[in-house]
Amino acid sequence: MRAIVFNEWKQFPELQEVARPVPGPGEVLLKVAGAGACHSDVSIFEDFTAEVPGNMSKGFILGHENSGWVEELGPGVDGINVGDAYLVYGPIGCGHCKACSRGQDTYCENAATNPYLGIGLGRDGGMAEYVTVPVRNLIPLGAADPIAAAPLADAALTPYHAIKTALPHLNGGGRFALVVGLGGLGQIAVQILTALTGATIIATDMKPEAMAKAEAAGAVTVPGGPDQVAKIRELTGGRGVDAAFDFVGVTPTIATATGSMAQGGRLTVVGIAGGVHEWTFFNTPYESTITNTYWGTIEELHEVVDMYRAGQIVPEIETFSLDDSLDAYRRLAEGKLSARAVVVPHQG
Repeated sequence: MRAIVFNEWKQFPELQEVARPVPGPGEVLLKVAGAGACHSDVSIFEDFTAEVPGNMSKGFILGHENSGWVEELGPGVDGINVGDAYLVYGPIGCGHCKACSRGQDTYCENAATNPYLGIGLGRDGGMAEYVTVPVRNLIPLGAADPIAAAPLADAALTPYHAIKTALPHLNGGGRFALVVGLGGLGQIAVQILTALTGATIIATDMKPEAMAKAEAAGAVTVPGGPDQVAKIRELTGGRGVDAAFDFVGVTPTIATATGSMAQGGRLTVVGIAGGVHEWTFFNTPYESTITNTYWGTIEELHEVVDMYRAGQIVPEIETFSLDDSLDAYRRLAEGKLSARAVVVPHQG
């Protein structure tokens, strides 16, 4: 079969022929419906220079946002029907620590000694015609479109987890939420906030077309610029926002979010661009919190799929064949995509 393989640090991946995988005990073989291209993939082949915690060694198939149809059952698997469509929960932890027992494999206590971080993150992923998946990691899609669902595994689960943990700050009338960065995750965050809260959603970005999409989903937008924070605070009557979500994570976006917070507010930095923030007693609203989150739990992905099937989350995608898959990654790396790239290996 053909697959996009990450072979070497600081080198672009390659489309090459590899052996079709065989499902082991407790696994299924999926015929891949869609595989989302994520900036995390770009970081793997552009930014990383050595093996990272979790033993994510080079030489694996990319793709951690995957969906597909069951093609074959491994030994010991029952209750799963060949041909049914599933979304894949990407993280794989040790399976027996406290975090894994609650379905939060992303925070596995044994990540440093596990053989890989997840599907498409050290273990062969879904940028291929077929992929093997532990049966525990399957989320049923029913009759929902599996191709459009593929990005939900990260681009929706990540903002969903961040928002769900911040919901106590948005419960009640007169609350304000801020979304900084309106790429794929930020756009879905606006949809999730609209569905789960009654808060006024303020969204900000440098791109007018991105802000127009957020407005269509129910947000009030503020363009980037020197008076950005003042305009955000003006929309809140000067009080500031109750919960902010930074989907970029560079120093200027963190500064925008912290400058817009209300007393007792919460900022969740979701973007992993490595920005820093200087905390002082007098530049921080009293009893406010700055935290970060990473991905989400398998239970939450079930909830994300429920929202997708109900039409509350509608990811915007652009599909690519395997022949054009490397071009999808080039455009992603160059910032030339306006929607989530989804590789469809069996297109046509």
